Amino acid sequence: MINNSKIKSLLLVITTMFVFTACSSKNEVSEYNKPALYWYNKMLTQISKGDLDQADDTYTSLESEHRNSPLIATSLLILVNSHIDEEEYSLANFYLDEYIKRFALSKNIDYARYLKIKANFLGFTYQLRDQELIENTIKDVADFKVKYTNSPYMPLVDTINARLYMAKASLDLSIAKLYEKKDKKEAAAFYNKKVKESWINPEEIEAVNVPYYRSIFE
Repeated sequence: MINNSKIKSLLLVITTMFVFTACSSKNEVSEYNKPALYWYNKMLTQISKGDLDQADDTYTSLESEHRNSPLIATSLLILVNSHIDEEEYSLANFYLDEYIKRFALSKNIDYARYLKIKANFLGFTYQLRDQELIENTIKDVADFKVKYTNSPYMPLVDTINARLYMAKASLDLSIAKLYEKKDKKEAAAFYNKKVKESWINPEEIEAVNVPYYRSIFE
């Protein structure tokens, strides 16, 4: 049987929890109608602490309350780089798509396009399963080289392009060998032809090793 002392202690614990919860909720509710610089600085602080989820939420507040603030563009690029650093490429691409859509005429658009190529390139979790992503990124590179011929990021894009073609050739070579094992000569010949189109000397193609293509950014 529970005595009165234990009942009072239990009620005290419950009351204390309620007070702290109420105070916490009150603080959360009060976080609105702040200057753009407030949200921006808060986001930077959260990123510096590694709280990217919180930083995403803070950016949402900044964007919602100050949609036309000049801090929006900078915030997007900061979040992009932060998510790339954490290998969260889908989120990086989400913010990049937003930046490219809203700031297509920005002087930094070539940087955003480069980051898009970089994020996709680094996002090849399983090289031999990302044929479509490789093809699409190669197209993005070709478009970049036409539109931003004087971009300072061109050397990095060229390096990525070479790696992409090597990855594409590696993929086609593995498919060709698979068909050769199954004695499907016509299919094997088709993919061996694609290998030569992707890479001049097939003997130079390295075996697939996921970390090798990340080294240029480390």
